[in-house]
This record gives sequence, C-alpha cells and structure tokens, in this order.
Amino acid sequence: MQKITPFLWFDDRLDEALEFYTSIFKNAKVTYHKRGPDGKTFTAAFELEGQEFMGMNGGPHYHFTPAISFFVKCADQAQVDHYWDSLLEGGHAQQCGWLTDRFGVSWQIIPDALMRLLNDPDGGKAGRAMDAMMKMIKIDVAGLEKAAAG
Repeated sequence: MQKITPFLWFDDRLDEALEFYTSIFKNAKVTYHKRGPDGKTFTAAFELEGQEFMGMNGGPHYHFTPAISFFVKCADQAQVDHYWDSLLEGGHAQQCGWLTDRFGVSWQIIPDALMRLLNDPDGGKAGRAMDAMMKMIKIDVAGLEKAAAG
C-alpha cells in the first residue's frame, strides 16, 4: 500500500463512482469494499492505473472543490480524447484541460506534448504554447504544436 492515498467522500454515490471510474481507466479494479446495513458500499479501496484510492459514502456533509484535482498524463491526443470525453459525461468542462466529473471530482487531462512545449528552452515557443493553452477548453495537441511553431 502506498504511504499516502487519496480518500474521497461521496454523498451516497460510491457504488456508481466505482463503476464509472473502473470503466474509464484500462488498469482499474476495486480491491476492497465493505457494505453498510443498507446493503450499499460504505467504504471501498480501488486502483486506477496503479494509483490507490479510498472512497466512502459519507453523506451530504462535504463536497469536492477544484482546489484538489487529479492530473492524468496522456501520451497523445487519442488518450486526451478518451479520458476527456469519458470523465466529462455528466460533468462540466473548465478551461485549460480541467473538467469536473458527475461526482464533483476535478481532473486535469494533460498531454505530454503540453509539458514538453511549456518547458521548451526557447522562451518564445513556450510562451506561444502557453497562450494557446490558455484559450483551450480540452487540450488540442495539434493546436499547441502549431502555436508553438509560430
């Protein structure tokens, strides 16, 4: 078990969240769940791409905010499209590759190309990539590359 594990508080929708997340990520599984007296899962442990999570049906007391998000590294536009389109279902898009899913959890869907371009030693190229990214909702790799090239 990893030393630090994100613990997510759901308002009576943990079973739905487990099914949703494990259907989106290729390497995903529920590793533990405990049911409450009502038969619904009360707590669960699950993994998404090797990252361990804990979840609990905690009731309506607390809510997620974008102050904490999960950063999904994507190798290419196909992965960006998959994770963006899947996680966005029932949620809402935000600027610069961020979205909030149907449970209120925030995600950043970021292609490797963005990080490479933003860290380019050519400041002009990096700046153009940053300017392009700031105008995007879902990150468009081809658009970033074109902007960076000038």
